[in-house]
Amino acid sequence: MNAVAPASRRTLRPWQRMLVAVAAAFAVAATAQIQIIPLPEQKPATVRQLGAHELAAGDVQDWADGAMAQAMSRNPVAAAVIVVVKDNNVLFSRGYGYADQASKKPVDPATTLFRVGSTSTLFTWTAVMQLVEQGKLDLDADINRYLDFTIPPHDGKPVTLRELMTHSAGFEDAVKDLYLPHAAPPMSNEAWLKRWVPARIFPAGEVVAYSNYGAALAGYIVQRAAGQPFDDYVEQHIFRRLGMQHATFRQPLPAALQADMAPGYAPASAAPHAFERIAAAPAGALSISGDDMGRFMIAQLQGGGVGDTQLMTAPTMQLMHAFRRASVPGLRPGGLGFMHLDRNGQDIIGQRGATRFFRSELALLPQQHTGLFVALDGAADGALLRELLDGFTDRYFPAPPQIVPPTLATAREHGALLVGRYLPSRRSASNFRGLRDLFVQTSVSMAPDGTLQTPGLDPLQRPARWREVKPFLWLDDASGDHLGAAMQDGRVQWLSTDALAASQLWLPVPRWQSTAWNLRVLGATFGVFLLAALSWPLAALVRRLRGRPLALGDAALRWYRLSRVTAVLQLLFAAGWWLMLPRLDGGTSQLDLRLRLLQLVGLLAVAGTIAIAVNAWFAWRQPTGWWRRLNSVVLLLAGFVTLWYVGSQHLLSLRLDY
Repeated sequence: MNAVAPASRRTLRPWQRMLVAVAAAFAVAATAQIQIIPLPEQKPATVRQLGAHELAAGDVQDWADGAMAQAMSRNPVAAAVIVVVKDNNVLFSRGYGYADQASKKPVDPATTLFRVGSTSTLFTWTAVMQLVEQGKLDLDADINRYLDFTIPPHDGKPVTLRELMTHSAGFEDAVKDLYLPHAAPPMSNEAWLKRWVPARIFPAGEVVAYSNYGAALAGYIVQRAAGQPFDDYVEQHIFRRLGMQHATFRQPLPAALQADMAPGYAPASAAPHAFERIAAAPAGALSISGDDMGRFMIAQLQGGGVGDTQLMTAPTMQLMHAFRRASVPGLRPGGLGFMHLDRNGQDIIGQRGATRFFRSELALLPQQHTGLFVALDGAADGALLRELLDGFTDRYFPAPPQIVPPTLATAREHGALLVGRYLPSRRSASNFRGLRDLFVQTSVSMAPDGTLQTPGLDPLQRPARWREVKPFLWLDDASGDHLGAAMQDGRVQWLSTDALAASQLWLPVPRWQSTAWNLRVLGATFGVFLLAALSWPLAALVRRLRGRPLALGDAALRWYRLSRVTAVLQLLFAAGWWLMLPRLDGGTSQLDLRLRLLQLVGLLAVAGTIAIAVNAWFAWRQPTGWWRRLNSVVLLLAGFVTLWYVGSQHLLSLRLDY
C-alpha cells in the first residue's frame, strides 16, 4: 500500500512576516467599523384599481367641488354637505351653499344640521342591535312580547324584529300624519303607532315592502326594552359615546341647536319652510351635522366603535351588515337595516332618505374602509344622490375589466313570462288610498330584439333595456343594474332590481285590476254620467224652443230628474277623488273634514243609484221610445259599476286612516 508524502512548508522571510501582520491589523480595524443599518419600515403598498384616483383629501375636494357646482346649477339645492371618511379618520368634510339664504350664512359641516329622513333608521337599527347584544331583545321573537298593544298575526305568523329590520313584516303602507303641520298639536311616536295598526297584507318574512311603521315600531320597542324614551336612549348610548354634539331626534330642536338648523327650502329660491315635525321619529326625524355623521360612519366601519369607545362588539356589527336571504335570486337585498347600493363590483351598504325638503345618503364600502355621506337642503330629484355616489365610486373604485356575459338563448322565452303589469309591494290595501293602485302600475314589455323594457320600474326614472344573462336574471349594460324574477310553477311571483330589492318588490297585477282595463271601464262609466248630465239641460232647452214638454207623469218626471242629479253627483265624487289622491301621500288629519265632505257627496251619489233604477223601471213600464229605454239601462249599468268601485276601494270607509 503506498503512503502520501507530507507537503513541504515554505519559510517566510522576516520582512514578509511584517507585511502580513500589518495587513491583518488593518483588516481587523476596518471590520470593527462596519455597522449594519436597518432599512426604514415599509408601509403596505396601496392597491389601486387601474385608472383610479388616489383617495386623498385634495383629490376628493376637487371631485366634490366640481360635482356640487354642477349639481347645484341643475337642481333646486340651497345647501349641501359632503363627508368622506377613510379608515379611522374624516378625510374630507365641506359645506356648500348657504345654511340661511337671507343672511348668507355658509354651511358649516361641523355644526349645520340637516334632516336626513330614512337615513335616521340606521341609528334605530343600531340601538336595536345594542339591546340584542345585551340579551334584552331577541331578533326572532314575536314582537308582541315587547309591546303594550297587539300586532295581529297574518296567516298565523307573528312579526319579529328581524322582519322589521328587513322590511318584510308584511305591513301595508302608512302615511297619514307622518309629517305634522306646523300648527298641529304634538304627536308622539307611541301615539302615532297606537292610533292605527296598518293591515298586514303579506306573510311575515316573504315580501319586502319598505315600512316607516315598522321602523317606528322598532324605535318604540327600544324605548320599552331600555326603560327610557327613545330620544334619551340614542343620545346616551350612541351620540355621547361617539362625541356627537350636533345630532338629535328631538322635536322641536333643543334650544342650543336651533340656530344651527338649516331651514328647508323647496324650491331653493323660495322662502324657508318651518321645521318639519315627523310623528314616527325613529323612522326619519334625525337632525345631524356632516361631521357627526362622519363619526357614526367611522364607528360602523371600525367594527362597532371608535378607539376605546364601542357601540357594540365586532361580531354584532358584522351580523348587522351581513346579507340575508334574497327575495329575488341573483339580487342582494341588504343586511339588518342596511340597503345595498353596490357599484363597480364593490359591496356598498347604507341608506337613502328624504323628507319634504331634504335629501340624504349614507354609503359604506366596508372592504375599502371608506364611507360617504351627502345631505342636500332642497327638493332635489332622487337621481342626484345616485349620481353623486356613482361619480365617487367611478373615480376612486372603478370597475375592473370584465367579460361581457352573452345573452342567453332563453331570453325571449323567459322574457315573455315577465311581460305584463305590476304593482309595488309598498302600497295601501285596506283603505281608500289603495285607489292609487289603479294609476301607479308599471309595465314590462319586450322589444323586437328580445330585450325587456321597464318604464317606471326604476325609482330614478332612467331608461333601461334588460337582456337575460342568467336564468331569470337580466342585465342593463348601461347602468350595470340587474333585474330579477322569482318564479314558482312557471309563473312570476314578483320581480325587482338591484336598486329596489331591499325595499320593494313588484307583483303581477291580475288582468281585472290592470290600469288599462280599469281606465277604459271608468272612462266609459263617467262618459255616460257626463252625457247624462250635459244632455239634461240641453234637451230641456230644445224642448222649450220646440214647445214640446217632456211627456212624463209627475212621478216618472221626478225620478228622471233625480237620476240626472245623481249623474252630476257621480262626476263631482270622481273629480274630488282625482284631486284628493295626490294629497294623501303627505296627508294629515287636516284633510279629514274634506274627506268627510267628499264621502257625503259619494253617499248621496250611491243613494242616487236607487233613483237611476226607478227611472229605468218607469222607462220600461211606460210607452216611451227606445232611446230613453236604452239610455236608462246604460245609466243604470254605470251606477252599478260605481257601486263596485266604491265598495272595493273603501271610498266610504268610516275610518280615515291610511
